[in-house]
Amino acid sequence: MRSIRARTLLLVLGLLSLSMTLISYNSYRDAQHEIEELFDAQLAQTARMLAGLVGQNMSQSERTTLQSALNLALQNRQNSDDKEARAGHAYESKLAFQVLDEQGGTVLQSASAPTGALAKMVESFHQNAAGAHTPLTTEPLSSLAERLVGYHTVALEDYHWRLFMLHDRADHHLILIAEREDVRGELATKIALRSLLPDLIGLPLLALLVWLAIGWGLRPLQRMAELIKSRAPDNLAPLILEPLPIELEPMGAALNRLLMQVNQLLDQEKRFIADAAHELRTPLAVLRIHAQNAMDAPDPQDRNEALRQLGGGVERATRVVAQLLTLARLDPNVVQLAMREMDLLGYVRNELAELIPLALERHQELNLDAIEPADYVLLADGPSLGTLLQNLISNAVQYTPDGGHIQVQLEAQADTIILRVQDSGPGVAEAQREKLFERFYRLGDGQGAGLGLSIVSRVVELHHGSISLGDSPLGGLEVAVRLPRSR
Repeated sequence: MRSIRARTLLLVLGLLSLSMTLISYNSYRDAQHEIEELFDAQLAQTARMLAGLVGQNMSQSERTTLQSALNLALQNRQNSDDKEARAGHAYESKLAFQVLDEQGGTVLQSASAPTGALAKMVESFHQNAAGAHTPLTTEPLSSLAERLVGYHTVALEDYHWRLFMLHDRADHHLILIAEREDVRGELATKIALRSLLPDLIGLPLLALLVWLAIGWGLRPLQRMAELIKSRAPDNLAPLILEPLPIELEPMGAALNRLLMQVNQLLDQEKRFIADAAHELRTPLAVLRIHAQNAMDAPDPQDRNEALRQLGGGVERATRVVAQLLTLARLDPNVVQLAMREMDLLGYVRNELAELIPLALERHQELNLDAIEPADYVLLADGPSLGTLLQNLISNAVQYTPDGGHIQVQLEAQADTIILRVQDSGPGVAEAQREKLFERFYRLGDGQGAGLGLSIVSRVVELHHGSISLGDSPLGGLEVAVRLPRSR
């Protein structure tokens, strides 16, 4: 899911729906339990009212009259067309009561009272007490009355009934109040479901409000995206996003920092391209002149001299292009160094062995001075260190006179290894030393492109080291490079 809004909405609504479902289910169960408790309380209350109405001192005629009145009232309600006479509830016929004597004889009962309720209670009592396959005892009902008092659930006449039995010791009556379980369940379910109705209606409304709230909360991000989308490709000015929420401030700052870095990189590349074009213009013009002279020279000796100069120009142009490519490859914004542990002393020995022919060509002496045994292990990128050493030695060879001396020193310290390249050349005045790190800056009539120390400085920067220029004990220039053992 790629949409933050959809993902957040799905997560919030999912958690909300799950929590509301659990809360609603728990509320439904609690409501249903409390309603069942209320119905049971009504059964007990009705039983006690009947116990007070039907006393032991009532004559048989009075009981017959009361029973007839109850039957007649129910019959009139069912058959009458008078609204007042039919007032009541359809569930009246599903509620019943019985008043029994201690021998089980009926004293008084409602018309809807289930038959055999007491016998079923006694049967269930014996089954629960002694096991389902134990025959019923002949224990008299009067001795079971105290143990049958309370609530029972029995199956009678295709229905399950909830029964409450009360033993009236004063009048020696057993009072049974019965209520059909399907009626109780239906009423309890309806009441409990009605308590859930606000949640069922409120959840879609709450989902809509959450959707609108998330949309409003993500509006600053949408405005930022629209602002970035509407900018021209060459517009690298900082984004103006005010006011910006706290959560988006790091993103805005990172974007502005990136735009600033891209702008600086482009400016740097523009200057580099301009300088490189200017630096290559002269060698290419000289090459064209030498080529023209070679073609126009009538004398073979002049032609050979022009071709020799042409070859030297090609070599110089090749060196300039190679250095330009090296400098571009070492750009801190794009280069990725392969840092690994290496023995710098062994690595320098191998590199100097390949560079000795440059010094021998001019009858110069190139040697390595390092204290052994010592720890020269550091974390570095081998190829870039090779480029550094090649440029330092090439510069020293170029500016040291024939028969001169070039010395490479290694010094191992606790956290740093120092590489020094010393020559016996003319040296560099202190006021000009800082300019040597500028691109295309050359001293005197040097044949280089003025990029050697720029490349060295870039390699040192990538290794988080430092570089300095000083006077060489041999009389020329000393370049000291300090490389940390670890980044």
